[in-house]
Amino acid sequence: QVQVVESGGGLVQPGGSLRLSCVPSGRFFTIRAMGWYRQAPGKQRELVAGFTSFSGGDTKYAATVKGRFTISKDNAKNTMYLQMNSLKPEDTGVYYCNAEVEFEWGKNNYWGQGTQVTVSS
Repeated sequence: QVQVVESGGGLVQPGGSLRLSCVPSGRFFTIRAMGWYRQAPGKQRELVAGFTSFSGGDTKYAATVKGRFTISKDNAKNTMYLQMNSLKPEDTGVYYCNAEVEFEWGKNNYWGQGTQVTVSS
């Protein structure tokens, strides 16, 4: 059983910063990819940023967050971070972490429960 746990959400004023963390736990061989997604009220879930190759470090960002958000990782801790700067009200939403992990028999991906980010004055 693999669980993905996010942390670090909260309420912040426009222009402020937050850092989210995500770590999958359980028994698996390796992490293939990890990504942050967000879902605003009434909208579909969308990719914010992610590692298309967790070991290689290849990244992908949504155009709306480029230059403001940065993802990083700690391979030893299997942890991914999302540093969010210059936050805007439109960044408000539930942020979900997705981890694609590999087992001896194949691969599967898992979602966290989500963490709320609210940008408001």
